[in-house]
Amino acid sequence: MTAWGILVAAGAGTRFGGPKQDALLGGVPLWSWALEALRAGGVDEVVVVGTPPGAIAGGASRRESVAAGLTEVPDQVDLVLVHDAARPLLSPVLVSSVLARLRLGDVDGVVPAVAVRDTLKVVQDGRIIRTVDRSRLVAVQTPQGFRADALRAAHARPDDEDVTDDAGLVEAMGGLVVTVPGDPRNIKVTFPEDLALAEALLAVDPG
Repeated sequence: MTAWGILVAAGAGTRFGGPKQDALLGGVPLWSWALEALRAGGVDEVVVVGTPPGAIAGGASRRESVAAGLTEVPDQVDLVLVHDAARPLLSPVLVSSVLARLRLGDVDGVVPAVAVRDTLKVVQDGRIIRTVDRSRLVAVQTPQGFRADALRAAHARPDDEDVTDDAGLVEAMGGLVVTVPGDPRNIKVTFPEDLALAEALLAVDPG
């Protein structure tokens, strides 16, 4: 089964203070770390969307950028992994894990997930309303893997403003999405301090 990747390396990075995909980690752009991990993990080809050299143009939203990447994926490709360049510490092992579960052929999508460690509260106007039972809650990461036809069908549906990732799009159309164990090192760089944390993690374990 052929597998392609879509690496989303677009966006203004407002909360980061500039295009975070171009920020340097260990002297290398974030997008480059992610690209190499996808390739090393077993993805046959990668479509880069955004600002890196040779990338195709992104859209006004993440969803539009993924959709743009999908247009570059040949129809005969079986599986598609979507990854955010803002997660530069992606490991090839995690990529392989997502692909292996997806290749069993019994699901529409696979996402890496890690347990929620903090106690969660519902708050209104600064007042705690209730404590949330976190026993069935997880935080999901990328790469998120899908059957190519399921991902295409999900993106062809009308916009859903409440959906924040591709798994949500597939779920919204009734697709079956399952999890595999994620990687705590696979952090998302959103703020400048996240890049500092990534630098520290890289120093401790270059991977």
